[in-house]
Amino acid sequence: MVLGVFVCLNYWGDVTGRVSSHLPTDHSWFEWLFAHGAYSVRHLENPLFTARQNAPDGVNMMANTSLLGVTLPLAPLTMLLGPQVMYALYLGGALAATAGTAYWMLSRHLVRSRAAAFVGGAFLGFAPGIIHHANGQPNFVSNFLLPLIVVRVLRLGEPGRWRRNGLVLGALVAYQIFINEEMLLLTALACLVVVLAYAVQRPAATRAAAGTFLAGLGVAGGLALLLAAYPIWFQFNGPQSYRGLQGGVFHNWGEDLVAFVTFARDTWAGDPAVEQTIGLTEQNTWFGWPLVLLSVVALVLLVRRSLPARIAAVLIVVFTVASIGPRVRFDGVETGVRGPWSYVPDDLPLVEMMMPTRLTLVVAAAVGVLLALTWDAASRQGSPAADRPPVPAQRTGEPSVASRRRWLRPVGYAAVTLAVLPLFPRPLPAQQIEPPPHFITAGGWRPYVPAGRTLVPVPIPSNVHGLPTLRWSALTGQEFPVPGGYFIGPNELGEGVFGAPNRPTSSLIYSTMDAGTVPALTDENRRQAVEDLRFWRASVVVLGAHPREAVLRELVTALIGPPQRVDDVWVWDVRTLVG
Repeated sequence: MVLGVFVCLNYWGDVTGRVSSHLPTDHSWFEWLFAHGAYSVRHLENPLFTARQNAPDGVNMMANTSLLGVTLPLAPLTMLLGPQVMYALYLGGALAATAGTAYWMLSRHLVRSRAAAFVGGAFLGFAPGIIHHANGQPNFVSNFLLPLIVVRVLRLGEPGRWRRNGLVLGALVAYQIFINEEMLLLTALACLVVVLAYAVQRPAATRAAAGTFLAGLGVAGGLALLLAAYPIWFQFNGPQSYRGLQGGVFHNWGEDLVAFVTFARDTWAGDPAVEQTIGLTEQNTWFGWPLVLLSVVALVLLVRRSLPARIAAVLIVVFTVASIGPRVRFDGVETGVRGPWSYVPDDLPLVEMMMPTRLTLVVAAAVGVLLALTWDAASRQGSPAADRPPVPAQRTGEPSVASRRRWLRPVGYAAVTLAVLPLFPRPLPAQQIEPPPHFITAGGWRPYVPAGRTLVPVPIPSNVHGLPTLRWSALTGQEFPVPGGYFIGPNELGEGVFGAPNRPTSSLIYSTMDAGTVPALTDENRRQAVEDLRFWRASVVVLGAHPREAVLRELVTALIGPPQRVDDVWVWDVRTLVG
């Protein structure tokens, strides 16, 4: 937990005024999600859908990364502390919780040494790829259920316990659906590879346990489907659902081969400048060359005598190859060599929205297991081992095999330590952000926004513009709906796109912001502005402090008339204008 607090240290310096400087939009989105969970509980509304963003069409929360499995149970704390504090608290807690469940899995089921389980668990909770996603994407650090799911999958073959194991696994899978479906899919693929690798190496044991395993799997699948059937149906068929994401836009995000031996930016040995060369994709591996070297040596030494090491090797090879995109990337350059994803259709169900690089998160998990196995093997050097046959008596004065091997223990410890120390995380980078206007936080907007109407902030929130104005909604408990927003929804063809389709007025606002000058306006522009305000069911337009405040005020005034200065904002009361 201490390390989780340390990682979030820059946020705690000013928890209400700082966001991730790497992904400020995602950080604000997840603050908004915590507010959504609290709003849904407080008003007893369906959490699978909201009209508090993208008014009047709303947002399908199941079709977005909504973290409902976290935001709903933590709603009372969000109401008490606010979404900003809750975000920082949860982020550090999720990192620590993942390390904790990974430690439990390793210590109970894989290694004898608690220190080995600690090393492996710490890596699984705070691996470079996980820390990278902690920059605004807490759904990818919320992996505390995944070790439990893996354990239950591997225990499905236990005689006489298939029903219990199946029920527990089904409940865990159903819950994980409401935290991160993509990580659940990666875990399912990893478990499939593990089971197949085990079956190839232990065919007799596999045949003996197959019936029990399949029965337990059937129970798990049935319960998970029963619990999550409606939310999944809603995700793909409910309002504002969509098919695909802009034609497989993420399919070319393959892992750069040089990234495996590069130190991640947010680690002690990392250099932010390296992002300018190979940082075009997410930093999901970035293990650094010492850990890669150690992993290769450890596999060579362990693979012959350790079944878990052999399975880890299979995972590393399979998911490393699978993480390469349509073209092989090397040191920031896309080569002409075809990768495996060049053979994967962009619209293939289930994987149509996956990024190839994220498959390396399975590699990171396998490396964490390998670190635990390596430390555990080193801890047994020089000690009597139950799995080693007795050795012949030694002649007087001749050192025993155990004593001759004792030097391997400190060497093993030192090798693991030197490989992981450079990966010790730094506090996540943060940046200041302007607080919402007093007009918003003090409730000055209330007389202007009757029930059923919206507050239109300028600029209108989107995935590019309007980050501060989206936070107006989050930090006031979503008490007023806003048009636009930061989400994924359908375009006119039913394909997933980022944000609401631009209307003429929102496009005009964005282009004016980018140009810094007001274009020549026509009567058609003014007519479209009134039409857009009617579509948004607007009752008031609000402009707060902004780097482009002057030009935005000039634009909106030219479109709908002069504003009033109320408190610290400019206000256009449009109720009489739009009817």
